[in-house]
Amino acid sequence: MDKAPLTANVYSILPFHGLIDMNSHFQSLEVSTQGLTGALLERIARTSIVSAALLVLGVAGPQFTSAHAVTLVVGGQSDPWLAGMPNGSTASNGDVVPNQSPVLFSFVEQSVFTFAVTGSVGNAGAPSGVGPDGGAFTFHATGAENGISNVNAPVNSLVGVFLTDSRPDLSIAPSTLNFSANLNFETLLPQLQQVFFIGNGSTNGGVRQQFVAPDGATRLFLGTMDGFGWFNNVGSFSVELNTVAVPEPSPLVPLVLTGALLGTIRLKQALSS
Repeated sequence: MDKAPLTANVYSILPFHGLIDMNSHFQSLEVSTQGLTGALLERIARTSIVSAALLVLGVAGPQFTSAHAVTLVVGGQSDPWLAGMPNGSTASNGDVVPNQSPVLFSFVEQSVFTFAVTGSVGNAGAPSGVGPDGGAFTFHATGAENGISNVNAPVNSLVGVFLTDSRPDLSIAPSTLNFSANLNFETLLPQLQQVFFIGNGSTNGGVRQQFVAPDGATRLFLGTMDGFGWFNNVGSFSVELNTVAVPEPSPLVPLVLTGALLGTIRLKQALSS
């Protein structure tokens, strides 16, 4: 199915390595701004602006470094609405922990995730014949459950949800994301406990999509999309998961930057005199 773009624009933030064309690394992206906190936006912006300025001055700045690269198997019976719940918890008219629990990936740093996904799952006890982007759109039949939001996403697709270390049913579920017209985003910023579409992890043009973990997130759960009753689903996805940490610039960076700028100004003044 076609992945239509979202409507909001921000700028992508990529690492700076050596002498490069700056314009090629600040490209306008179509993104969802839901779930973006001021603190995270400021952190990404400060890191990237400082890196860019220090690059111009020939000084090494903070880098976005790869933190994890793993391959996970997500079975068709992985119900996202059981994420973070204790043994015996139920959801979706028949699913129970741990039998239908989604796949857990834990992390400790504010991170940007990318995925490369293959495989197929089926929600009716038989192969569906569709890939990780799924088929027709559907909602979760029982709505928000266990503190986890509803979502409108393709059935039999790969989906995810970010959580803190706490049980999700101890807080109110966030709003529903509707992907029925916007699967072709390049960057997505979901809220905590907000189910989001992942699919095969790429746009129609083959661009790897980026998923920014919300502030406070320490766990990512991966599951499949269905309306109810994951217990009779079949198949699995192979998920290559990569994370890139979003660093906090050192408090010494502004001092280095200021000193370097002053030194450059004085050198120019000396050369022109």
